[in-house]
Amino acid sequence: MVDKKLYLSGFLVLILIIAIVFLVFSVAKPKEKEITKEIAVFETTQGTFEIELDRNAAPITVENFVNYVKAGFYDGTVFHRVIPNFVAQAGGYTADGVSKPRGSPIFLESKNGLSNKLGTVAMARTMVENSATSEFYVNLKDNLFLDYSPETAGYAVFGKVIKGMDIIFKIAELPTKTKYNMEDWPVQDVVITKAYMK
Repeated sequence: MVDKKLYLSGFLVLILIIAIVFLVFSVAKPKEKEITKEIAVFETTQGTFEIELDRNAAPITVENFVNYVKAGFYDGTVFHRVIPNFVAQAGGYTADGVSKPRGSPIFLESKNGLSNKLGTVAMARTMVENSATSEFYVNLKDNLFLDYSPETAGYAVFGKVIKGMDIIFKIAELPTKTKYNMEDWPVQDVVITKAYMK
């Protein structure tokens, strides 16, 4: 009788250990599948800011943006369109007004559920929907009218500034003028000296 009890106790302990091990591994599994955060760092003549990218919501846009960053494309480009209480736009021109050669336009991912809210980053484009290449802008306030709707194709948000928003606001305060036939170009050039993935 005593042996049977010992046997049952040992068996129950074994079952308990197996259950604990299974529980630990099942809880740990989701962590292994977590996507590492992708952060792009932009060093400028006004300071540094960081953008956290959302590949889940905008895979095509993020892949395109990361490729430009890794290629060093943004190094030496400027903020060429800065409108207070609206947007600060960069990523296409050098300080001498030269448009850098860009890659192919990408598909517009404006229906991804992300909104043009303060601090978010989206792709600039022409009036043609699928025309975005390298230029991006930071929203200086909630610009919800730039989101997709049945009436407008909208602009694709793909990330947000997580550090250095004060630098963006500092850039937005700079006086601007018409330069190289483009309005709202800062009188004092704001140069992106280096951009890289963190």
